[in-house]
Amino acid sequence: MTRTPDPVLFDLDGTVIDTVALIRESHRHATRQVLGRELTDEQLVANVGRPLIEQMRVFDADRADELYEVYRVWNHANTAALLRAYDGMDALLGDLRAAGRRLGIITSKSRDAVDLAWDCLPLGHLFDVVITADDSAVHKPDPTPLRVALERLGMGAEGACYVGDAPFDLQAGRAAGMATIGVTWGFFPRATLQPEAPDAICDTVDELRRVLLP
Repeated sequence: MTRTPDPVLFDLDGTVIDTVALIRESHRHATRQVLGRELTDEQLVANVGRPLIEQMRVFDADRADELYEVYRVWNHANTAALLRAYDGMDALLGDLRAAGRRLGIITSKSRDAVDLAWDCLPLGHLFDVVITADDSAVHKPDPTPLRVALERLGMGAEGACYVGDAPFDLQAGRAAGMATIGVTWGFFPRATLQPEAPDAICDTVDELRRVLLP
């Protein structure tokens, strides 16, 4: 990884914004209501980072559409109450922009869910490109959405990095030819990220700052 990566691309959930409780409890509500099942926290979030419908198919392939709809209704109704900011993230993003870096979001969230998140935490203006589940036919861990982001920025993978909290993020970034940085303040612990061999793993936003702005 270059000492001054550009562009710097980010996952959204569990990386830029704290949606851990929101997503976990949305899954819990959907699986309880539709399936009548109690799942552990680990089971509920095991596939966060992949598109929502794919996560629902893991719970029950035959009832995935129903799970998806119940999840979305509860999630959207509770976003304002449960969404949180990560301390120092807004300042880091602002400083990266001030340093001339191009910034992007690549998320498996739908566009309306991203817009709802920005209504609660107005960070969207800091990004030059936002790629959602609606912007490509295939999604992480496939590298296609990252390549779409690079195309819209008019930039190549050389010198770029992708920052995310899930193994799917690191797999996608590596497949796209980018440097990758794993962060442990989201859904997945260091032990889950290490096997993906990222260029760095950061436990705090301050550590990420030292990597991105040495």
